[in-house]
Amino acid sequence: MDMKILKCTVNGREVQVGYDPRESLLDTLRNRLGLTSVKRGCEVGECGACTVLVDGVATDTCLYLTDWAQGKEILTVEGLQAPDGSLDPVQQAFVDEFAVQCGFCIPGIIMSAEEMVRSGKTYTRDEIRKQLSGHLCRCTGYENIVNAVEKAIEVVHGMVGEPAEKNA
Repeated sequence: MDMKILKCTVNGREVQVGYDPRESLLDTLRNRLGLTSVKRGCEVGECGACTVLVDGVATDTCLYLTDWAQGKEILTVEGLQAPDGSLDPVQQAFVDEFAVQCGFCIPGIIMSAEEMVRSGKTYTRDEIRKQLSGHLCRCTGYENIVNAVEKAIEVVHGMVGEPAEKNA
């Protein structure tokens, strides 16, 4: 099958990369662009390890064809760190709240948390849990992860605990 060219923005820079039209965005990001934060987990959209933001929306890249990413803006964990090396507020909150163990699932969880923080909405702890329900973590309890998301929202927006629909 003939290769196609993906033209999109990845982590703030324009890219053009060849890909097989049957290829998932997961494979393109990992194998062709070397973005190893995008993890291959279940490959059926159940674990969330491959989650990135596509035009600001948390997306399971194992289910998302590279073809669909034409002209889109893609953000992975590699794109969160500031030019001076400092961590994004979500990343820092995960460190501060001890929400990281082996690190396999964390990049995907961080990207879902990033979507929540960028939405400008506030979330109750139950709403945070619901937003993260598409992620599986085998190493840690989810309490520290919820604490980290709550902290990141508070740091960025100075607000926590109100239902999200109030700000929708």
